[in-house]
Amino acid sequence: MRTNWQPTPDEFNLFLRWLDQDAEKAANRYESIRRNLIAIFNRRGCHCPEDLADETFNRVMRRLPKMFDTYEGEPARYIVAVARNLHLEYVQQAEKQEPLPEHDHTDLSVDAPDDSKEHEYGCLEHCLKQIPLPQRKLVVSYYNENKRAKIDHRKQMADELGIGLNALRIRAHRIRASLEDCLKQCLR
Repeated sequence: MRTNWQPTPDEFNLFLRWLDQDAEKAANRYESIRRNLIAIFNRRGCHCPEDLADETFNRVMRRLPKMFDTYEGEPARYIVAVARNLHLEYVQQAEKQEPLPEHDHTDLSVDAPDDSKEHEYGCLEHCLKQIPLPQRKLVVSYYNENKRAKIDHRKQMADELGIGLNALRIRAHRIRASLEDCLKQCLR
């Protein structure tokens, strides 16, 4: 879904001129549209709303030279239409991924089950079910391996998602932070 295409400074400046002839107004519109796209992707359960917003802009900028002189209407409407199509691609890609297996955690403890541990596991399962499937798969897979295998596995994950290793770390951190918040509330 993600392309490696990046706009040149000239293409980006053309895009800003398309948004508004005044450079400051164009920059403000760009930021406003970007925030709205991130909010839209976030509400729709996408685990990478910032990346999807950026990819939306990249796709528009790539097509813009062919339509700059002929396009009539509000640029934001076109951008949102591109975002809608990108979201459909995202959903189709997420559906192709196999679901995480349901685990039976009863055999994890050697000692007699401790009620507090069972409550913690129950809260963890509850919180994992609260996040969208792509995010759940990402965080479980991210913390799956140990030592060198973990490093190699994370590089492979980043390559499969078409993002950098640092972007993968940030995504995993955000998901883990939301899980920790959920766990804190559940364990109270």
